Amino acid sequence: MIETVIRRYCLAIHALVSFIGKSVSFLMPVLAFVVAFEVFSRYFLNKPTIWAYDLSLFLFGYIAALGGAYAQQQRAHINVDILYNKVSPRVRNIFNMLSFTLAIFFVLIIFKMSIGKFEEALEFNYRRQSEWAPQMHHYWVMMAVASILLALQLSSDWIEECYHLITGKNLLPDSLRDTEETPND
Repeated sequence: MIETVIRRYCLAIHALVSFIGKSVSFLMPVLAFVVAFEVFSRYFLNKPTIWAYDLSLFLFGYIAALGGAYAQQQRAHINVDILYNKVSPRVRNIFNMLSFTLAIFFVLIIFKMSIGKFEEALEFNYRRQSEWAPQMHHYWVMMAVASILLALQLSSDWIEECYHLITGKNLLPDSLRDTEETPND
């Protein structure tokens, strides 16, 4: 019973993070177009835009922050392997659980700060200090969403590691990770 509940929780988080991570990847061509348009406008038309730099910063921020949970899900973040690869799988579980716990604590602080900055941005009508001067509140909403999404993914990973530590089995199938391994010949 409890195993079914935690498996469903982890699968739901996996599906949500995967959907958002893959969806946000569609902003990459938009970002490339904005940068290319600014280069064309600046160097060929000799009329730089007032909005392209700010928009490209926002798009990059959205891609990086909202893609962070997906990168965690795919285990694409940088790992220090000197000690990690030399210990048993059970010790790796403990290392992972410790690092996930610390990361959850960190992203919850980011969430709290993002909510505070969002409220400030609305109250004082914060704008980016540029000629275009776009409002900033949307950026802090995105940071709050991204931090909660990462905290959810980390909690799912923590549960998976704990399950593996106790049972020695994987809670979710390895096929859920989008690894680019070549099949054995």
